Amino acid sequence: MAKRGRKNKAHINKQLWDRSNSTDRTKWRSKSQKGYDFYLDEQLSMDEEKSLEESGMPSFTINRILPIVEIMKYFVTANSPRWKAVGATGDDTDIAQVHSDISDYCWHLSNGNSIYGQVVLDSLVKGVGYFLVDVDQDADHGKGEVTFSRIDPYDVFVDPSSRDFLFRDAAFIMIKKNLSKSQLKNLFPQHAAKINKINASSDYSSSYSQRDLESSKIIQPEDVSFGLNPENAEEDQIIPYYENYTKIKVPFVNAFIRIPLTKDEEEQLQQSVEVQMQEFQSEVQVQLQEKILSIQQSLESGEIIPERADLEIKKSTQMMETAIAEKQQELMSAAQEEMTKVEQVVMTKKEFDVMMMSEQFKTSVVDFVDFFETRIKLCCSVGDDIFLYEYELPITEYPIVPVPYLYTGTPYPMSAVMPLIGKQQEINKAHQIMVHNANLASNLRWLYEEGSVDESEWEQYSSSPGALLKYRQGFQPPTPVLPAPINNAFYSITQEGKSDAEYISGVPSAMMGFTQQQAETYRGLLANDEFGTRRLKSWMSTIVEPALEHLGKCFQMVAQKHYQIDKVFRIVQPEAGQEPDQDKEVRVNIPIFNDFGDAIGKWMDYETGKFDVRIIAGATLPLNRWALLEEYFRWFQAGLIDDIAMIAETDIRNKKQLVDRKSVYSQMQSQIEQMTEAVKDSEGTIETLERQLVQAGIKMKVQQGESEVRKDVLQTEAEQKLLRGMMQNEFQNAKKDIQREIKDAVLQAKMDAKKDFDKSKEK
Repeated sequence: MAKRGRKNKAHINKQLWDRSNSTDRTKWRSKSQKGYDFYLDEQLSMDEEKSLEESGMPSFTINRILPIVEIMKYFVTANSPRWKAVGATGDDTDIAQVHSDISDYCWHLSNGNSIYGQVVLDSLVKGVGYFLVDVDQDADHGKGEVTFSRIDPYDVFVDPSSRDFLFRDAAFIMIKKNLSKSQLKNLFPQHAAKINKINASSDYSSSYSQRDLESSKIIQPEDVSFGLNPENAEEDQIIPYYENYTKIKVPFVNAFIRIPLTKDEEEQLQQSVEVQMQEFQSEVQVQLQEKILSIQQSLESGEIIPERADLEIKKSTQMMETAIAEKQQELMSAAQEEMTKVEQVVMTKKEFDVMMMSEQFKTSVVDFVDFFETRIKLCCSVGDDIFLYEYELPITEYPIVPVPYLYTGTPYPMSAVMPLIGKQQEINKAHQIMVHNANLASNLRWLYEEGSVDESEWEQYSSSPGALLKYRQGFQPPTPVLPAPINNAFYSITQEGKSDAEYISGVPSAMMGFTQQQAETYRGLLANDEFGTRRLKSWMSTIVEPALEHLGKCFQMVAQKHYQIDKVFRIVQPEAGQEPDQDKEVRVNIPIFNDFGDAIGKWMDYETGKFDVRIIAGATLPLNRWALLEEYFRWFQAGLIDDIAMIAETDIRNKKQLVDRKSVYSQMQSQIEQMTEAVKDSEGTIETLERQLVQAGIKMKVQQGESEVRKDVLQTEAEQKLLRGMMQNEFQNAKKDIQREIKDAVLQAKMDAKKDFDKSKEK
């Protein structure tokens, strides 16, 4: 029965793939592949190339798509994505910062920048790119690491009814790959016996390329439809492999459980109450005695009569007794609450039902509430009916995050390349015609009477410069057949085609460095970026950054469930302002032990930390470094920022040492100023003492005191003057060195930028 159930799950995976691989998806795949082919310069079909060759026309292409796509990719991926974790409360601030460090660690461990570039490229040329957040269980000696990876869009099959641009509402998301038996056994050694039993399948994707394998310029994955067995070097069988992610509702229970105290804890609590009561009674009795003493003093002075004194003493005594009783009740109530403390515990319904079978647990449950939570279920199978495994992921969102380019309201987005294909074909055709016309003009055709010329001689020498060609007497001389002059419209097509491609893509020539007038000021460069990249920024703000934020939240869920043991993360990627050789260590889940060596909790508990993850908008966009440096230098000259802030923004070597040295000189300057103030205060004190002593008539002592003090002051002043002079000289020399280094760096940056700009104009 169990085997039949597992086989049925494998059948369901195959059926879901069959139905999701619909006509609509096939149409999208074909168009997407066409866009990808055009990006790779596969722009002519076999029939088109054969037709051109038969008519004597050239078959070359002028790829305008590739540079446009590459500059778009650069703009979007110029810097790494940055996530900011914000703690839900003040207590979660530290763990939120730790999460930011862990996300950086896992990103760089996964070579995230390269993966991000591949995903963006998929989105631009194929219509959509995919991230996958997963756990490499074998990493870190079996402890596992959370990783980022990229999935080929052609391997992903989404529920066709999904209408969310991140496919969060999809009933399923499936990854289907065609792998060899050897690959599958290497991936799943524990299932090697099952895999060996699978028969070969022809159910692998056919190529949607414009050309067949023999004439294709670039080998694509679809062209390789076989694998090799490393054990015998023979061709291996190809088998479809399915990973099906589905959203399910799992029943949970929110239980309110009374946590009883141990006998030792009760005794400690009772002792604490007694100590607090003794301290309170002592304080109240002292206050009562002070009150009685005050009343007796009033009675003795005649301010009150004896009856009033007795009444006040009685009232004070009653108030003391009432305060003691109230304090006793307060402490007992707090102790009772502590002894009957109720904690909120969330568990699955299955776990709750098992624990309710225990009478002790059942009696401790004060109340409970049933509810449902979303979970992700992963079911893996191979072939048509071989079930591998199935388990529930402790997350509420799909670990597969799409990045579409032009969302169409379906799982089949349009790429940035698709609108450019027609214009690319127009440019290719115009260039082919112009080159063909030039070939005809340089290689004339001749009209002649039959028998009037030696054909072999004319074929050999008719196109040679200065050749003398003979024709037989009695015949008309051969007449050259000149090609019709090419229409000027073709030249316009080639020029306008370039502009149209830029207009359609939203990537002007200035972004690619092809411009006659380049802005030299920081504001001018910012203006070019702003106006030339608005369409890309719109895609960034509405699609890419929300997708990255969702990716960060998916990573948060996976990481908090995986990293539950004591672990040290070494962050080697420097943060802003750090030197490249600076490392940072982050530790989570640090065990807390009692006096007996028992673990009683965790410090920096990563799993229970509550925080929200947000993408830092614009963090991946490029930055004009040399222009910004020039602007910082202007601010420095205007006195708006100090030299330390200026140094921090430069690319000067050993800038950390420069900043540290500058900070030391600043501290020395501050000490000099403090010592100068101390000397001035000493001089003022001398003058004050002199006046006091003169007024007392002790002139001799004034003179003696003045002499001694003056001697000390002069000595101190001389020492301070010498030290101040030495420190001022050192400070000024260091300041000149720093300013010279800054000016040299700025000048070098401007020279480098000028050289790059001159090179771009030459190109």
